Amino acid sequence: MCSYNDSRNLKVIISYNGAAYHGFQIQSNAETIQGVIERALSKLLGESVCINGCSRTDSGVHAREFCFNVRINCTIPCDGFVRGLNSLLPRDIAVHSAIEVADDFHARFSAKAKEYVYVIHNAPIRDVFMTDLAYFYPKQINLNLMEKAAELFIGEHDFSAYCKAESLQTVLSKQHGAIREIYDCHVVDLKQSGRIEIMIRGNGFLHNMVRIIAGTLVYVGDGKLTLDDVRVSLSGGNRDTAGITLPACGLYLNRVIYDTV
Repeated sequence: MCSYNDSRNLKVIISYNGAAYHGFQIQSNAETIQGVIERALSKLLGESVCINGCSRTDSGVHAREFCFNVRINCTIPCDGFVRGLNSLLPRDIAVHSAIEVADDFHARFSAKAKEYVYVIHNAPIRDVFMTDLAYFYPKQINLNLMEKAAELFIGEHDFSAYCKAESLQTVLSKQHGAIREIYDCHVVDLKQSGRIEIMIRGNGFLHNMVRIIAGTLVYVGDGKLTLDDVRVSLSGGNRDTAGITLPACGLYLNRVIYDTV
């Protein structure tokens, strides 16, 4: 983490299409959102910077409202910061706002909740204009069953069955293990436009958790899983008790919720 003596702390809101990137977090051998933004910022400000992202989105995941904070020594006004950074970024990343915040604000650690949306293109024929932006599922889905299953996720549960297998042991070794609280989970019917959106908001998420929840709801809607199966999966069940992990292309970080700023 970067350290600064006399600097400003900016809270920045962006959106991005993640199809061309290997996630948010910077990597030495792949193009990432963080890497692109930090290069543009260094050019704009004439100083080396590192940004703190609110989430480590995976390869191919998108963001409708992503927050990062950055400490800068430059006196550039916030509106000039937004205009200047947008002029240096590619067309699949956009800066919406920047405000000066307290020194102790951190985009990740100050967050109280996150909200994700998973987009499903549910139609007989794929829409080529939704490629890399939604998961194509041509079979009919029972939305009433999906909504009933979505309600089961609300509350505090053991989400061991909803974590990427390779990450589970690390998760279980931490204080709260796989326990997470979901504040809201529901299915939005946008069938007139050929889409279904699954919205889920909670205090924290495990690796691939939202994509597995979405896969479970699709399986319920398709009759491959029952509501009782979902109940079992939320009682500390193993990975086999939940649905598939849907592709990253349909996942969007919708917004991040903070107490104040």
